[in-house]
Amino acid sequence: MDADEQPVAGRGRRGPYAAGQARRQAIVDEALAVFSRTGFRGGSLREIAKRVGVTPAGLLHHFADKEELFAEVLHQRDAKVRAAAGDPAEHALLEQATRVVAHNQTSRGLTSLYAIVSAEATDPEHPSHADFAARYRDRASEAEDILRRGQLAGEVRSDIDPAHAARLISAVMDGIQLQWLLDDSVDMVELFQEFVSHYLLPPAAPRD
Repeated sequence: MDADEQPVAGRGRRGPYAAGQARRQAIVDEALAVFSRTGFRGGSLREIAKRVGVTPAGLLHHFADKEELFAEVLHQRDAKVRAAAGDPAEHALLEQATRVVAHNQTSRGLTSLYAIVSAEATDPEHPSHADFAARYRDRASEAEDILRRGQLAGEVRSDIDPAHAARLISAVMDGIQLQWLLDDSVDMVELFQEFVSHYLLPPAAPRD
């Protein structure tokens, strides 16, 4: 136990543990605020500790280093995005992607973090370089498979290349959210739905 987490007299056995978990989550929350503003490299453990009200040593009681703290921030961000997307279904890719776009529009800090760090991670020396490369690669592979099944079911246009379309989905989502971060009058959901309806969905059958 560090100096920032002294047990309170009369507290039950779970008291110190609960306090420690609350302190750990407070560190993650403040790290999100710092990293989403400055990126990984600009984020200072000293600043995060000050915002939480602990010493840098107290922060390192919960996380071994900045890389471990950053990984937890990204892990929690991913969990929130998965929850927003909902349970996967065979042909639910486009619906899930739209839900994620809508979620991102209500979570500026998380969206800013992802935009900043994904750009930073293009540097091969960045600690998240391999992780982000794998994210985009795996996301494209999964989306390509779902799009192919969607084509067979008549739910996705038959004249598009699923591999190209899979990459374009991520590109459009990332590009729209960057514009929204620069100008919050941009409606990410409306723009993404425009892309989906005119590029991915089959044309509506003509009415008699």
